[in-house]
Amino acid sequence: MRIFRHFEDLPPDVKGGAVAIGNFDGVHLGHREVIGEAGLIAKAHNLPWVVLTFEPHPRMVFKPDQQPFRITPFRIKARHIEEMGVDDLVVLQFDMDFASREAEDFIQDVLIDGLDARHVVCGYDFYFGAKRRGNPDMLLHKGRELGFGFTCVNPVKDDGDHAYSSTRVRDYLYAGQPDQARAVLGRPFEIEGRVVKGDQRGRDLGFPTCNIELHDYLEPAYGVYAIRAGVDDGTNTVWHDGVANFGKRPTFDKRDVLLETHLFDYDGDLYGKHLRVALIEFIRTEKKFNGLDEIKEQIAKDCIRAQDILKKTEPF
Repeated sequence: MRIFRHFEDLPPDVKGGAVAIGNFDGVHLGHREVIGEAGLIAKAHNLPWVVLTFEPHPRMVFKPDQQPFRITPFRIKARHIEEMGVDDLVVLQFDMDFASREAEDFIQDVLIDGLDARHVVCGYDFYFGAKRRGNPDMLLHKGRELGFGFTCVNPVKDDGDHAYSSTRVRDYLYAGQPDQARAVLGRPFEIEGRVVKGDQRGRDLGFPTCNIELHDYLEPAYGVYAIRAGVDDGTNTVWHDGVANFGKRPTFDKRDVLLETHLFDYDGDLYGKHLRVALIEFIRTEKKFNGLDEIKEQIAKDCIRAQDILKKTEPF
């Protein structure tokens, strides 16, 4: 999949495609329906399969002081889109100037002059342009006027008649329910990043950890999780069972937020390497202990609990 950070002067083989538009934070099952619909149209008519998205997420521009909330920062979002087989990802910089662009100008400048879109697909709740005037109805009527096809994808719902949404994913993660978030995403929620050096107390306790800072990710419920961790091995990712604590480590009066992961079957050096940590199930809330012996005893119990959970979970 090729990635373009502009819409002007695109190569000819990117233009004239079926284009899925959206923020796609999470790339959950509803998003996949929108992107997949564009793919079906592209294959049926031998067109490029294109996804058009925006970075940073508009909420980060309109509410810059808000706590991090991303389910999939850009690198991870792009990977999940690529896994679907998309040909090209066009990423437009979202800032206040872009936000003030009239919806009609977005259609003309980006979709027509830039992408020469033959067909446009979006979700039922996609809004765009100054004051959010642009919506699926406008795209439908402008498509008839300007000569591109348009499909609006209705809400995609689970068996309980609840629509898949990024908000549902966030709410489940805030509540310590990664299993419910998985049902919306279609895969486990992952935090990934470079392994950094911590205080190395885990090694002294007999449970060495690899630590990841969150940066743009939302903060799931503080506590201990059964996890699977993906370690890069060349072009492959090798998954290992483990347990992780996410939070501020109140026993040691820490204030920064860290994901500390202990792998059951790995004893190599991971410092500086890229690690993917998939949250499988919440075990308990974070708590303050009365000394190292109490911590060691609880970690041992957490490990047993995590192993029991992971034995019942299908491997990746």
